[in-house]
Amino acid sequence: MQQRYLGSSGLQVSELGMGTMSWGHETDEEAATESLRSFVDAGGNLVDTAAGYSDGSSEAILGAMLGDLVARQDLVIVSKAGISRRNGKRTVDTSRRAMLDALDGTLARLGTDHLDLWLAHTWDEHVPLEETLGALELAVTTGRTRYAGVSNYSGWQLARAASISAVPLVANQVEYSLIQRSAEREIVPAAKALGIGILAWSPLGRGVLTGKYRGNIPADSRGASDRLAAYVEPYLSGRPERITEALITAARGLDRQPLELALGWLLQQPALSAAIVGARTPAQLKEAVSGNFSAVPAQIAEVLDEVSALAD
Repeated sequence: MQQRYLGSSGLQVSELGMGTMSWGHETDEEAATESLRSFVDAGGNLVDTAAGYSDGSSEAILGAMLGDLVARQDLVIVSKAGISRRNGKRTVDTSRRAMLDALDGTLARLGTDHLDLWLAHTWDEHVPLEETLGALELAVTTGRTRYAGVSNYSGWQLARAASISAVPLVANQVEYSLIQRSAEREIVPAAKALGIGILAWSPLGRGVLTGKYRGNIPADSRGASDRLAAYVEPYLSGRPERITEALITAARGLDRQPLELALGWLLQQPALSAAIVGARTPAQLKEAVSGNFSAVPAQIAEVLDEVSALAD
């Protein structure tokens, strides 16, 4: 697996990252352990988690593996703070208190004294940006994280944050795939100009670009889950369906898997540092990390660009 620099920083990350949002829900400890082993064996080092994933269980499962399954220094661990669930409801709070309390909890669950990258999980319209950035600055200056960044920031939000942050912001983690290219309107140009790396979440269009939802919804998929069906459903028809069919046709012509072509296309995009694959099962993870992500032929890339182009 190839390594890339995260934006203009000196931090090197694997081109594919392993997302752990399902750990503690759909993915148990045994499956998570097998997945991490396969990921590291394939040359991956970037592991993405968050304080809000499974109420901290994702971080705890990862922490239990550090030292035994994999050495802490062999991973680039990314976590996020600012989104949590209280009484079953999604809560956004990027205040200094909430952010730093979450960081303390994250480090305790991981059993480490520092993160490699810590992100503000989302924009919070109720908290001054300076306050959120102040929490990131304190985490960097006290050594509790090596680098700082943001997640799900729009283009203008990213530019504003980068312009006033006392420490460099090296990443913006956003949804980006052939199906969801809205980041190209403002976020990607801003990141490119500012030297900030894009970390793409849901690079396989919430699993749809693998082709597994063609014709029906597999019983063991997220699309059939009470918790995540609404997350997948918008990508199952209309424009996303047409993009998926074009991808499958192109992949067949190249004798490659749709997954390989979807990730290969994405990894060629400007400012993209890594694609974070949120596999639920070890088999899904192995399929992703063993793929051929060599450059997509120009003619095929042009067709995929055209069929997935953003509306004016």
